[in-house]
Amino acid sequence: MDVLMPQLGETVAEGKISKWFKEAGDPVQAGDNLFEIETDKTSMEVPATFAGTLSTINFHVGEVAKVGAVVAVITGAGEAPPAPAKSAVSVPPAPSRPDQPAAQASNGKSLDPWNAVPTPERNFGPARRSDGTASTPLARRLAAERGIEIAEIAGTGPHGRVVARDVAAAPDRKTSSSAPQAPSAAVAGYDPQTYVEVPLDAMRTMIARRLVEAKQTIPHFYLTTDVEIGRLLVLRKEVNDAAAAGPDGPAYRVSLNDFIIKGWAGALMRVPAANAVWAGDRILRFRQADIGVAVSIEGGLITPVIRSAEGKTVTGISREMKDLAERARSKKLKPAEYSGGSSSISNLGMFGLREFAAIVNPPQSTILAVGAGRRAPRETASSRIEFYDVMTVTLSCDHRVVDGALGAELLAVFKSIIEHPVSAIA
Repeated sequence: MDVLMPQLGETVAEGKISKWFKEAGDPVQAGDNLFEIETDKTSMEVPATFAGTLSTINFHVGEVAKVGAVVAVITGAGEAPPAPAKSAVSVPPAPSRPDQPAAQASNGKSLDPWNAVPTPERNFGPARRSDGTASTPLARRLAAERGIEIAEIAGTGPHGRVVARDVAAAPDRKTSSSAPQAPSAAVAGYDPQTYVEVPLDAMRTMIARRLVEAKQTIPHFYLTTDVEIGRLLVLRKEVNDAAAAGPDGPAYRVSLNDFIIKGWAGALMRVPAANAVWAGDRILRFRQADIGVAVSIEGGLITPVIRSAEGKTVTGISREMKDLAERARSKKLKPAEYSGGSSSISNLGMFGLREFAAIVNPPQSTILAVGAGRRAPRETASSRIEFYDVMTVTLSCDHRVVDGALGAELLAVFKSIIEHPVSAIA
């Protein structure tokens, strides 16, 4: 039976084999780890789902396989091993006729790797073309990367849905505009003696592609406000002092960002129209606040998600965030831990930045950029000057989902929560 390259998140189209735990000819039991995948976001061990003998390895350490490619073959007792497949073949061919059924295994399950690989439709559903035919998220992404109009592709999936194999079989129409194209050094006029070339890895390539896509397809607008944080700083000190007073020392230590996550989740729940994402032909409004938090890792960044943050304590958020950040930096996050999310937070306050504007992470419609806390002067009602603690936040919005007034309302609610933290988020 074929061992396929699994789908590791809605934006991951390929993975690199970083390690094999078995060799060709080794016996395999269900649950045994076969190989390790390294993607732009994570590393993951892939176990066998059935027993037999590992007869063929098609992709070796260091080679990259597309999602759905046959990485290896496991044969059962008495089965002859298949002819070796070329490692360069990473996209399965389309069937010769749209009505031709996929090959069937003895248990009746389809061996078609593109239909067998799960897609994020459980979160966002299939998008529909103008003629009413649906397409999977993987098919839409592959079509966009190749510059093919999805509406021009005949679907061979269930109910005529366009699936990835249909895109693989379609002829190229134009060069994809979403893939960043850098000029050569000769064109740019740089002396080769003055620089060192840094090859793009999978993470930087993916970041470049998604940022270009976000800026070209999302109509951004930005809202900025100052938020007083004096009461929040006092509350955080009291929480941490209480933890430090225990007989075994500090049980935890919460950060300002932990309170911000809790406050942002509360604001989204109070303004449900903004707790939404763009889904192509519709808007999805969520019943909970799943908050993505940008974490800097070697070579880029990743956004693990705190699920249902509105119902968690600040100390619970703090423990979960520390665990997610640690595993993100070692590339051990599972796809479910960085996929989805109704909004995100990017905090660069630790670098002393006063304010900045972040790029919306599609399909989300909002991201909150948080600057450093600082002391600032202001005039009192009695014409005196006093100093207070303040931070500047900037909300980036997708205008297709969040209008100006709605974004302003969301930011005002967040400001109120942070400035009155005891009753709202403690």
